[in-house]
Amino acid sequence: MSTETHTGSAIAGGNVAQIDQKLEVVTLPVSDVDRAKAFYAGLGWRLDADFSEGEKHVVQFTPPGSGTSIHFGTGRTPAAPGSAQGLFLVVSDIQAARAALMERGAEVSDVLHPDGGPLGDPASGPAPDHQSYGSYATFSDPDGNGWLLQEVTARLPGRIDSEATTSASTDDLANAMRRAAAAHGEHEKRMGGEYDTNWPDWYATYMAAEQSGSELPQ
Repeated sequence: MSTETHTGSAIAGGNVAQIDQKLEVVTLPVSDVDRAKAFYAGLGWRLDADFSEGEKHVVQFTPPGSGTSIHFGTGRTPAAPGSAQGLFLVVSDIQAARAALMERGAEVSDVLHPDGGPLGDPASGPAPDHQSYGSYATFSDPDGNGWLLQEVTARLPGRIDSEATTSASTDDLANAMRRAAAAHGEHEKRMGGEYDTNWPDWYATYMAAEQSGSELPQ
């Protein structure tokens, strides 16, 4: 009896293989679909769907560089409008992201960081040295659905597939290259100030390791 492997339902050696399960869409509860549509369009998010039929209206948007979309419309969820809270919107530069959102009409809080550890009380300003996962800001849509900006520059180990590192946007890639350049400067100092002819390989290794949360080159 042969063992067959099927895409999406792989069985090998009697064990069921891990199947990718990608979070694609989050449904937001809103009271006015047109108002919510105008708000998220104003943020510059990509409009993926806008279907209307009679009293039914469904809209879907995707934030820049995101693999997950938001979805809202008439009769899409029994949740009370504005009850979705703590929606994480991860950015590589929280101050630049905050400024961009405010330019587009969002009312964004000041940047904060938890004092004394990840569960500490909020303190003003970004985390010391912009420690990854440590800086926050908040804003809400017209219904009160709450978004939380979080600055992430380097993933913790195991938080990303090390075989599939990628940059979500040109800004993310540019910021990653700046961090690599600064680290590479320290690397050249340790080499006695000599020019590193293999700097492209070093940059690539550093940037991939930073994304995957693995050990950074020295």
